[in-house]
Amino acid sequence: MDALSDVLRVAHLTGGVFLHADFFAPWCMAARVAPEHCAPALGPASHLILYHYVLEGELRIRVDGEDREELVLGAGDVVLLPRNDLHLVGSDLTLPPVAGINIIQPPKDGGLFSINHGGTGKLTRMICGFLGCDCGKDNPVISTLPSLLKLDAEQGGAAEWIRSTFQYAAEEVAAGRPGSETVLAKLSELLFVEAVRRYAQALPQGQTGWLAGLRDPYVARALALLHHDITRPWSVDDLSRQVGLSRSALADRFISLIGMPPMHYVSSWRMQVATQKLRNTSASLAEVADLVGYSSEAAFSRAFKKAFGTAPATWRRSNR
Repeated sequence: MDALSDVLRVAHLTGGVFLHADFFAPWCMAARVAPEHCAPALGPASHLILYHYVLEGELRIRVDGEDREELVLGAGDVVLLPRNDLHLVGSDLTLPPVAGINIIQPPKDGGLFSINHGGTGKLTRMICGFLGCDCGKDNPVISTLPSLLKLDAEQGGAAEWIRSTFQYAAEEVAAGRPGSETVLAKLSELLFVEAVRRYAQALPQGQTGWLAGLRDPYVARALALLHHDITRPWSVDDLSRQVGLSRSALADRFISLIGMPPMHYVSSWRMQVATQKLRNTSASLAEVADLVGYSSEAAFSRAFKKAFGTAPATWRRSNR
């Protein structure tokens, strides 16, 4: 398994859709997805990633409080908000925004939440959905993504397949046929992976961060090795020999791009895998310790408490 796939697997992505909306110009809405809109699909401790898919018309969007230029989305475009930030979306973002919570209509007969709002002008129709994931703020991919991530689904290749499938699923939702929400949920997960891959490919030279590390042949090789065998008792000397660099050269590259030395990264990643196992499996503490490369339950417990300030058993009870 490659490093990116491993990181996203441990994030435990779970997709869903909670809202379809018709807006009529002029309109402006302030929104952030609330946990109750995602229940019962997600637990309350899940990190939420929001997305908007534009079916028809055009809209503008920007994160509230940021000075960045607003994005313009047209039919077939998707925008993701990896940190579920409060954001403004509308035909004109200079208008006083209405709070999304005040105009959302509850689902009927087990369907989706809905919105019908605005003036008498041009129609914009969209679907809003979410991805839940474990420990988003600590995940090396999710934590380094921008606040807004746009995917132009009108472009060819995989994006065209996503666009056409999303369109089909949206029509299914509108028609009220069973199974349409499941289609959108799985598509949401694929959508996020595609957006991350495109973002990584478009990173400018000189960019730092985990995804930028994948473009450096030595750091990428080191990440692949570490993620392939998390239980191995790695050392910098061992890793540098495998990669084909000196110990100091590898450490310098790793720190420059990833932000920490290789062995610190190994320890941090082991803890993230451990939290995923504690939250989502019934494995014993000894089994979890073995799965993440610790020789004993006691050694694992000491490392876990140092990282999170609490014993793994206590953490598990609070985060199941």
